[in-house]
Amino acid sequence: MPLSTILQSALREIFAVDAFAQDEATRAAYSYDNSRRAALPDAVVFPTTHEQVVALMQVCREHRTPLIARGRGTNTTGATVPDSGGIVASFERMNRILSIEPDDRIAVVEPGVLNADLQRALAEYDLFWPPDPTSAPYCTIGGNLACNAGGPRAVKYGATRENLLGLSAVAGSGQPFRCGTRTTKGSVGYDLTRYLIGSEGTLALITEATLKLTPKPSVIRTLRADYIDIAAAAEAVARIMAQPVTPCALEFMDDSALKLAREHGGNIPAGIGALLLIEVDGEESAIASSVDAVSHAARVRGLVQLHAAANAAESAALWNARKALSPALRTISPHKINEDVVVPVSRVPQLIERLRALANQYALPIVSFGHAGNGNLHVNLLPRDEAERERAHACLAEVFKAVIELDGTLSGEHGIGTAKRDFMAQAIDAHALELMRGIKRVFDPDGILNPGKLLPDA
Repeated sequence: MPLSTILQSALREIFAVDAFAQDEATRAAYSYDNSRRAALPDAVVFPTTHEQVVALMQVCREHRTPLIARGRGTNTTGATVPDSGGIVASFERMNRILSIEPDDRIAVVEPGVLNADLQRALAEYDLFWPPDPTSAPYCTIGGNLACNAGGPRAVKYGATRENLLGLSAVAGSGQPFRCGTRTTKGSVGYDLTRYLIGSEGTLALITEATLKLTPKPSVIRTLRADYIDIAAAAEAVARIMAQPVTPCALEFMDDSALKLAREHGGNIPAGIGALLLIEVDGEESAIASSVDAVSHAARVRGLVQLHAAANAAESAALWNARKALSPALRTISPHKINEDVVVPVSRVPQLIERLRALANQYALPIVSFGHAGNGNLHVNLLPRDEAERERAHACLAEVFKAVIELDGTLSGEHGIGTAKRDFMAQAIDAHALELMRGIKRVFDPDGILNPGKLLPDA
């Protein structure tokens, strides 16, 4: 439904001419995300200040108009698609690093800052912000906050939730508020920051974030462990995570992923059924003993070979197989379904077996890889034609069912959006879901913030 003349007039009072758009080309550009779902908004605005966001929220509430926050649209779940029309607020111009305070190890940033731009700025101080999703060169901090982004380093340093201290935001009620602290320790009231992280813009719009930073390690060592089968690799993962030296990355690739990587330029020897890519970081004086500890844990029955990179160039070469996967998957299926399920580490072999059975049952290619250290697997369904696309939707429901039966959860870092919304009731206790709906009503009493996302209908 087109915006009313009164609402258009109110928005023009808040935003400059070049920050309020209703032309079809701009609306189309902000109608979709990396899920390939699309729906046209009625307008797009580009806030640059906290005060503009407050005014925008109050106007949208007054007119009961849906409001959808957006970073760069890299999410894969449809979380930023304006299914109900309304207004998309793109935060790409709200992109200042407000301060970096190395003594306190914090950075204060606006939501439109790119993850990679922040990392480059922090490198000058020998600091980094741990979340490192694959989309880091072009995803925003606001988007990382919205879906609790992680990446390979989460196994040691945690995902976004563990690396955030405080927020400034505007609730769906139109009320601005500040939550959290500038300290790494605090116990004062309810932790509203954790309510907002992973909420996908359904509770409030974040306008400023205080991030917890980590000193960069002096040295990183990369190992590649090849195994005869998935069971051997899973045993190695359990042993690695049970000893005191936590790797900073522990990536897994199954046999289907290895076959693809091999066919698309990855240096993968034949005859192996699973691969672990392991990174260990620390100080130069301690790195040798850390590598020895991890290597010892990785040497289980079924190990084919364990290779350590001699230098940074060889380390990059070892990562090539992992990096070759995404483009390889796109060549097989432009309609691939990529879900980031999580199970307890000990259940990874069972999940892989269930996935193999489903691939056979539905006659559908399924490729799995991901962050083995915390059981977070990227399960890729690869339909190649319309018939396989139909079967893929039924297969996906069975994938989620298997994950839940293995005491797992629907998402580790991609979020829910609309892709997994209908499965939430299977994964979360009914009373817990109702409590979440109650929280939503407190923050967003009229339900205008990103309607139809995350929580299923009662």
